[in-house]
Amino acid sequence: MRRSELEHVIRAAAAITNEYEIVVVGSQSLLGAVPEPSALLVESMEADVYPLHRPDLSDLIDGAIGEGSPFHDCFGYYAQGVGPETAILPVGWQDRLVRIQNPNTDLKVGLCLEPHDLAASKLAAGREKDWAFVVEMLASQVADHAVLLERIAQLPLPIDRKNRLAAWVSAH
Repeated sequence: MRRSELEHVIRAAAAITNEYEIVVVGSQSLLGAVPEPSALLVESMEADVYPLHRPDLSDLIDGAIGEGSPFHDCFGYYAQGVGPETAILPVGWQDRLVRIQNPNTDLKVGLCLEPHDLAASKLAAGREKDWAFVVEMLASQVADHAVLLERIAQLPLPIDRKNRLAAWVSAH
């Protein structure tokens, strides 16, 4: 997914839900802070989104512009309507959201995760693809080891799990 495609998803999700602010979590939220990341970081064709003030409307997004929808068929990318509980995020993540707002979003607001919050969330999810994603974030210097270690410490996880994640980051 490219930045312009994410902007289109934000515009469409806002129109469908009649909401002004759309939160973007998951890998494509990186496009908020890094408009042109390495190709390995933008392989996904889906953006995980929910309306900031009405996450209960996420099903509308899924139905209208989700996987297998006419929107997906037409454009080759889609939105996954999710909820705020989808991602495990560090304390204070809301204060670090990266704002996308321009004519391509119809001046609606996309609120994207700050890259280190995204990386910590990916590590907390712990899927194979998430580990590879964070390795590429570190290798391409989109994420900094020291800041990522700080964000891991702020995750709402048991201390032993945070220690394992921190050890993994230190080894990479």
